[in-house]
Amino acid sequence: MKKKAILVNEDTMQRCSCGGCLGAFMGKKDSFARYEGEEIELVGFSHSGGDLTKKLETLRKKGVDVVHISTCTKSKNEDYETIADACAEYFDVVGYTHGSPDGKGKGKMAVELKARQPKEAE
Repeated sequence: MKKKAILVNEDTMQRCSCGGCLGAFMGKKDSFARYEGEEIELVGFSHSGGDLTKKLETLRKKGVDVVHISTCTKSKNEDYETIADACAEYFDVVGYTHGSPDGKGKGKMAVELKARQPKEAE
C-alpha cells in the first residue's frame, strides 16, 4: 500500500476543518485522482510550520512516498516553493490537494517534484 502525507498551511489550519483536503483524499478526487484503483493510506497530516525537518524525518520513517501540499499553502504561503523543495529531498511532491492545480486560472500553477533521494528499503 502506498503511503501519503498532507501538509497544510499553518495559519489556515487555525480556522479550517481541513475538509477539502480530507474529502479529496478519501474520494480520490482532484490531486488524489491519480491514485484511482490503488490502495493508499494517509499516514501523516500536519501543518508545514514548526520544525519541518523533524516532521519530514518522521514521515520518512513511516514510509511516505508522496507528500501533498495543501491548496491553501499554494495560494497563501510565500514559502510554498521552499516547503515543496524541502519535501522533495525524500518524497515526490504534489503541490496542491483539492480544486484545480492552477487555482482556476487565478493563482500560481502547483508544483510537482520528484524525490532527490531514493526511498530507503523497508
